[in-house]
Amino acid sequence: MQTIYRDATFEEIISILKEETVANPFCHVELNTTDVKKAKDFYSKLFEWKLEDMPSPGGDYTMIRVGEGTGGGMMKNPVPGAPSFWLAYVLVDDIQASTKKAKSLGANVMKDVTEIPDYGSFSVLADPTGAHFALWKPKA
Repeated sequence: MQTIYRDATFEEIISILKEETVANPFCHVELNTTDVKKAKDFYSKLFEWKLEDMPSPGGDYTMIRVGEGTGGGMMKNPVPGAPSFWLAYVLVDDIQASTKKAKSLGANVMKDVTEIPDYGSFSVLADPTGAHFALWKPKA
């Protein structure tokens, strides 16, 4: 079967721009890396991200400030021997209920709800296909 591409009409482009914000957007992406220094050097040269080091309960953490759009962070991979990976966080209203619901739908809870004092709470899950993601609820 041959795929035929065409230019979008003005009306189609405007309709996309007018879409309302949906609940539960991706709100943070985090690099868990085997070499933070090398990752910071690479990404600061590749993109115009503003990297900001800050202490955290689990060790040093680097915030990624991107201006508009979803920012993130980078930290030393907490899983010994595991390769570097990016983890996407989804914003939720109720971290406990969302984690429980995900589990009831077949997700595996990799890290149960954990509080980061003064910031919020997160959990890390693997969906039924094995893809990892995290949930985030900021502190009220």
